[in-house]
Amino acid sequence: MRVVLMGAGHIGQTIAAWLAKSGDYTVKVVDCSVVALKALAHLPVETALIDTSDVDELRNSMVGYDAVINALPYHLALTVATQAKVAGCHYFDLTEDVAATREIMALADGAKTAFMPQCGLAPGFIGIVAHHLTQKFTDLHEVKMRVGALPAFPTNSLKYNLTWSVDGLINEYCHPCEAIRDGNVIEVLPLEGMEHFSLDGTEYEAFNTSGGLGTLCDTLKGKVQTLDYKTVRYPGHGAIMKMLLQELGMQHDQETLKAILRKSVPLTMQDVVLVFVTVSGECDGKFMQEVFARKIFADRSETNPMSAIQITTAAGICGAIDLFREKKLPQSGFIKQEQVALPDLLANRFGSAYQQSRQVESIG
Repeated sequence: MRVVLMGAGHIGQTIAAWLAKSGDYTVKVVDCSVVALKALAHLPVETALIDTSDVDELRNSMVGYDAVINALPYHLALTVATQAKVAGCHYFDLTEDVAATREIMALADGAKTAFMPQCGLAPGFIGIVAHHLTQKFTDLHEVKMRVGALPAFPTNSLKYNLTWSVDGLINEYCHPCEAIRDGNVIEVLPLEGMEHFSLDGTEYEAFNTSGGLGTLCDTLKGKVQTLDYKTVRYPGHGAIMKMLLQELGMQHDQETLKAILRKSVPLTMQDVVLVFVTVSGECDGKFMQEVFARKIFADRSETNPMSAIQITTAAGICGAIDLFREKKLPQSGFIKQEQVALPDLLANRFGSAYQQSRQVESIG
């Protein structure tokens, strides 16, 4: 299968390596950064330096390929998806942006090619897990989805290190969040809905952020009383971000905040990803609860270190395109994450990266 990968950042580099080394994909990677592309010199991939803001260059780079994998910033999602449709390529991305996903859904209506956005961790894997758990219930009451990509060794006041896109981080902190309450789809405010819990003796907080539910509100509307998604952080993080974004008004000057974070908050490869899903409802005539709680750790090997967020995000999108290649997913139109069967993903050579996770023993 011939794929063109848009974006050679940390996540893009992992995607390129996994697909190229699998033997089933011919990979071309395009980016606007010479430095990023040079990092791929050791891989059996073709590279192309293009202006990713130029629509014609984007489209021309796709011609002759079967699929496009978009690992560029979220604000380019609709542009890349539109050009993929023109070029006749299937489309996969990692966006958490709700508005972009809705527009891609409209773009996919009646299309001969497939469009599958939100193929990362959250949205992505978290929705696949939640939907899988709901299948055991005859009557759904509550679905709670919690995910955090956290530094293993927090040392600053934010108790946070950069582990993925700053653009995506600020985007999910600033936009309204979907949820279901009393069976109705509503919008809730980001950074609100604060709750505290512990896993394995470590204290965490969780609060509303945008995008993590993917399309589950549409899928479960009328079927569940309560559905929500919250991002997990160490205690105190949410209050500082609320002060920066809301009290100091930096939600209206996001570029300045992004520049400050990039300059002052260090990147780490030593991280851990938490995945925590609870589903409750009627099952075999009883009111029951199912829980999926995992920790996924960074690969700290000296030869090829990978952060936990690299592993989990690449596993999601590489697993999705691999299942698509094997025709285990629809071959045209819009594909929801919850159309992926969790057993299929975990059995997949890429999705099995989630199997190196450790099941959490207790939740308090």
